[in-house]
Amino acid sequence: MRELKSPSVTSSTIRTVLLWTAILAVCFVAEWLHRAHAQAINAGQSPLKKQHVEFVAEGQTIAANKPALLKLHLKVENGFHINSHVPKSEMLIPTKIAVVETPDADVKDVDFPAGTPFSFAFEPKQKLDVYQGDVVLTAHVTAKPGEHTLKAALHYQACDQAACYPPKTLQIEQPYTAK
Repeated sequence: MRELKSPSVTSSTIRTVLLWTAILAVCFVAEWLHRAHAQAINAGQSPLKKQHVEFVAEGQTIAANKPALLKLHLKVENGFHINSHVPKSEMLIPTKIAVVETPDADVKDVDFPAGTPFSFAFEPKQKLDVYQGDVVLTAHVTAKPGEHTLKAALHYQACDQAACYPPKTLQIEQPYTAK
């Protein structure tokens, strides 16, 4: 008779399982909170106002009828972070932007900056890719001469050291002049 050996479990494997269990729990709670928030809005209750991310509009001038770059300035509240546009796990909610099309301006693409490595206190070796503090996105725009406003919606999920909060959508309105 052959003796069967059980696979060895290392402390690294246990930490990884615990980390992913914690991440899944945070995602589950965030989704539950998001649904509860949506139900409160549908029931006519006032929505939570805290966004943790602010858009800072600054008047800008670009060359008319030529490809140009338009800066979109965001400010993530101190003590918070949002996942980058390419988080290190499919289970994390990436930051995305959707630009409203207009007949007088064409936005080809919006570039995101590189994220910053971040780890939670309960798993310091596991690095996430996040945005903190001042974040600048770059829109590639070609516009006819005149006054314009780039309108977009930024979708993100804010987190602090203790929890992640329901995903939010921040409306962006960046005025600019094409000369």
